[in-house]
Amino acid sequence: MSADPLLVLTTCESSHQAHQLANVLVEGRLAACVNAVNNVSSTYRWAGKVERGQEFLLLIKTTADRFDAIEEQIKSHSSYELPEVMAVRIEAGSEDYLDWISASVRD
Repeated sequence: MSADPLLVLTTCESSHQAHQLANVLVEGRLAACVNAVNNVSSTYRWAGKVERGQEFLLLIKTTADRFDAIEEQIKSHSSYELPEVMAVRIEAGSEDYLDWISASVRD
């Protein structure tokens, strides 16, 4: 089984930004796959007010050893003052798929 697979979540302000970041992560072997979910309706508190907006959610499949580099890329490509960067450990999954994730992000 692959080592420490992660699902990293982030949001982007535009479709262009989401696809650009996805390409950077996959081409740079930081992620095996990035799914972009269009038109996510977000409600959040910012600067003391409740805000609403449409965003693009990225589901980034990677490994724990790539997290710091992914966080750096998200921060450098985001138009947000405070970009979302969260990781969820993948506790179980298809062994073949998890092995593919690990193989895809190796140097």
